[in-house]
Amino acid sequence: MGSPPPPPPRTLLVRGMLAGLTAGVAAFLVAYLLGEAKVDAAIAIEEAAAGHDHGEDAPVSRALQATAGLGTGVLLYAVALGGIAALVYCFALGRVGRFGPRATAALVTGALYVTVTLVPFFKYPADPPAVGDPGTAARRTALYLLMIALSLLPAAGALILGRRLAPRLGNGNASIVAGAGFVVAIGLAYALLPGVNEVPADFPATLIWEFRLASLAIQTALWATFGLAFGFLAERALVPAPAPKEAVQPTD
Repeated sequence: MGSPPPPPPRTLLVRGMLAGLTAGVAAFLVAYLLGEAKVDAAIAIEEAAAGHDHGEDAPVSRALQATAGLGTGVLLYAVALGGIAALVYCFALGRVGRFGPRATAALVTGALYVTVTLVPFFKYPADPPAVGDPGTAARRTALYLLMIALSLLPAAGALILGRRLAPRLGNGNASIVAGAGFVVAIGLAYALLPGVNEVPADFPATLIWEFRLASLAIQTALWATFGLAFGFLAERALVPAPAPKEAVQPTD
């Protein structure tokens, strides 16, 4: 008998969203424990410079923003990201080598973490409140999204190049060539895209880097949790459970 057919993409999509929900909970906890104190410190600096308390005019209290508001935003983002990652997994399954469901989930998650989080972070790291001109927010957002696109496209190109070179160079050498091409493409994107430096001269540098490291920790917790959860759920969907052994009937 042949192996059973793989489940429909909808099954993996739902499991990816469930894994994203789990990852969102982990990311929220990290954001609340590590990030909110840095946000409060930045807001205090902004209020001291402005000479009044912005919280008095805010339609939503800071406490609600840091709990329900933060949790809702993180969970929605994580669920959507989990669904997208599951679709990428469906495409990659069986096309990136003879890896099992969990190993493929780890590879896909690692690749998305590098392209969607690390590469844009080192070009356009996150900044706390009170940093950045509100008039340039749209431009900064567009540059960040463009950096993500310029990271994903070379990654896809490197995957295609590696697969085409593998029969001639072998898997190891083909991976090195494809990886080098990806690094060169990212280097060119870093060099050609404009930099953004709107940090006030009197803003504490320590707070900037603590906020950025907290932002990176949040993303790392999200992707790591997603990879573990989705790998488990995908394996349950793709690997059939072993058939129960028939009981041996005693003979007279």
